[in-house]
Amino acid sequence: MTGYALKRIGYSVFVLWGAITIVFVMLRVVPADPALLILGIDATEEQLAALRAQMNLDRPLIVQYFAFLGGAVQLDFGRSYHLSTDAMSLVLGRLPATAILAFAAVVLAVVFGLLFGLIAALQVNRLADRAITTFSLAVQSLPAFWVGLILILVLARALRLLPSGGSGTWQHLVLPAITLSLSFFAILTRLTRSGLLEVINEGYIQTARSKGFSERVVLFPHAIRNALIPIVTVVGLQLGQLLGGAVIVETVFAWPGVGRLLIDSIGNRDYNVVQACVILIAAAFIVINLVVDLLYSLLDPRIRLAGTS
Repeated sequence: MTGYALKRIGYSVFVLWGAITIVFVMLRVVPADPALLILGIDATEEQLAALRAQMNLDRPLIVQYFAFLGGAVQLDFGRSYHLSTDAMSLVLGRLPATAILAFAAVVLAVVFGLLFGLIAALQVNRLADRAITTFSLAVQSLPAFWVGLILILVLARALRLLPSGGSGTWQHLVLPAITLSLSFFAILTRLTRSGLLEVINEGYIQTARSKGFSERVVLFPHAIRNALIPIVTVVGLQLGQLLGGAVIVETVFAWPGVGRLLIDSIGNRDYNVVQACVILIAAAFIVINLVVDLLYSLLDPRIRLAGTS
């Protein structure tokens, strides 16, 4: 297990280095002078030259890269030009709001996705199964920004049950969490249904039933454990997708998280904050995938043995 874990950690570090390199390249292939974009056309040559020197833009590209890489290792991405504060500190200050939103969305998706998937599997080819399958397909096809706007119009504006945006109370969390969780819920429902239908036809499940075990004992210790293997993988991958989807949802609901900060920073041409946001999101995605790989190996030891062979 230790060898497998170290191997996966090594892969994760390599992927993170690649993400940092891509961010560096993408922000420097823009066909414009970043200093001019930040300061505007009214800036003097002296001001532009000073900002280029501050951003290391007057140095060779390879020197810029190693300076950027060294700063990334130390979580130093410079200062925000718009808010005059440390870029990474600004991003980390917004991280708890995004984490709360993502956690709430995951809880909603996992609880209702597993429940509806279990009901659909137990009622296969019946009315409940068809209704749940149709609903999950319809939900998955809806874009998050459209769902968010509809929820605002119906629940916030028409019925006045919940606030339409902002933060501060649990009521502010409900609409963005529902919006962010819907696609995840749909995927998890269908995956749970198909996984359970595949598992409950296996020989060891039939053997457990022939021994006289109750259906509850057969399902939960036996069927659910094996059906969880693909579900854990999807949960981990979707957690990363939630961070990306939060950019849109936070903007729609004015939720003060990393996603909204990223959009605002792009609009303000605050390159240091943009870099910090993108790299933090990439790092979170990589760490989540690492944790999923390790959990996957615990659920299925064959993966751990194959990874070390």
